[in-house]
Amino acid sequence: MTSTARHYDAIVIGAGSGGVRAARIAASLGAHVAIVEERFFGGTCVNVGCVPKKMFAYAAGLQDNFTLAADYGLSVGKVALDWDVLRDNKTREIERLNGIYRQLLEKAGVVIVEGSAQITGPGTVQVGELQLTAPRILIATGGTPFLPDIPGRDLALISDNLFYLPQLPERVAVVGGGYIATEFAGILNGLGASVTQLYRGDQILRGFDDDIRNHVAEQMQQQGVRLTLDTDVTRIEAVGEGRRLHLSNGETLEVDAVFYATGRTPKVAGLFAAGAAPALTEQGAVVVNAEFETSVPGLFAVGDVIDRVQLTPVALAEGMWWARQQFGNQRDVPPPSYENIPTAVFSHPPIGTVGLTEADARARHANVKIYRSSFRPLKYTLGNQQHRTLMKLVIDADSDKVLGLHVSGDDAAEIVQGFAVAVVMGATKADFDRTIGIHPTSAEEFVTMRD
Repeated sequence: MTSTARHYDAIVIGAGSGGVRAARIAASLGAHVAIVEERFFGGTCVNVGCVPKKMFAYAAGLQDNFTLAADYGLSVGKVALDWDVLRDNKTREIERLNGIYRQLLEKAGVVIVEGSAQITGPGTVQVGELQLTAPRILIATGGTPFLPDIPGRDLALISDNLFYLPQLPERVAVVGGGYIATEFAGILNGLGASVTQLYRGDQILRGFDDDIRNHVAEQMQQQGVRLTLDTDVTRIEAVGEGRRLHLSNGETLEVDAVFYATGRTPKVAGLFAAGAAPALTEQGAVVVNAEFETSVPGLFAVGDVIDRVQLTPVALAEGMWWARQQFGNQRDVPPPSYENIPTAVFSHPPIGTVGLTEADARARHANVKIYRSSFRPLKYTLGNQQHRTLMKLVIDADSDKVLGLHVSGDDAAEIVQGFAVAVVMGATKADFDRTIGIHPTSAEEFVTMRD
């Protein structure tokens, strides 16, 4: 028997990107909303994901700028990283953002409930001794890092740990080939660690365009990352303060720390009481229909926990659409589209991409034309840095429509965000050709590519 019971129009479980947006929009439309959070406001992205990761990526890239300064005739003294300053300045900013997310919810009139939530039945959520009820419950709990079940897994670190290390390790292994592992390898290398990235596949960044994958791998190795492919870790053991990795190729690798970035799984552990869970996939993702409703009437889910597209802006769009559908009477507005979602990888070099890869385009279209441009940006031509940019357009040769646009190099994300508007609108190669370029820029390459 609960000591307290409260009733709402909607209960949102999880105060990450999707949950906060859904709660705020619903409250602004007049709903009485409660949001339950057990860890921190803003979710993974704000606290141990996108935001601190990009801060660290900025720091990792500054070494190049000091070299460039000398190339441009500016005297630069001795450069040394103070890890404590970087880490603590980051933490202070993240704490500020946490407070902002809380204030946004409070100003919107959302009731904040801190604690671990469990759905005990239709329309009912238990948080400690507090029972919450509502005709609509939205699950927005996100995901959690995955660690494979190998001997010594307790000796490995996950991506969350990087942002709070007491000191920067000198020798690091990063296990994984996705965008998080690739970003972390570049960050740690740029900050001065000796980095080995281990991946069981034949090339990193599966799912991205093959030319981009190869370009990033080549540039990373040129910058000092040791990339070991077709190799997995079979066992981890402690050696003094360090770690010894036993590899599938029979070799061993000794490092000071090993980070795992081998994917994320939906965060549903402990969320459902016996008999209260909706349909889940084999991987634990919550199954939803086009309106984000689960197999249990009145129970909905958005964001990484449904494992459609694990990106913060997608969770935001899903949460906002759900709230407007439920409380804004906007039934004629279609749900978010998962086509032509622009995305970025803050690797070294970074990636920006929107639309189809060349391989996907050839699988879907009979006649595909490719335009590529690879060059050394003007920025680096006064010195010896050999950073290069790769740009690529994927065109349907029958309709002339731009199917995909990909870039790896400086400012990739900023470039692609603008071009993504054109791709979403259905721009053609002729539209690109008619557009006057801004000279001298890297972005102008996309409007000057010719046969």
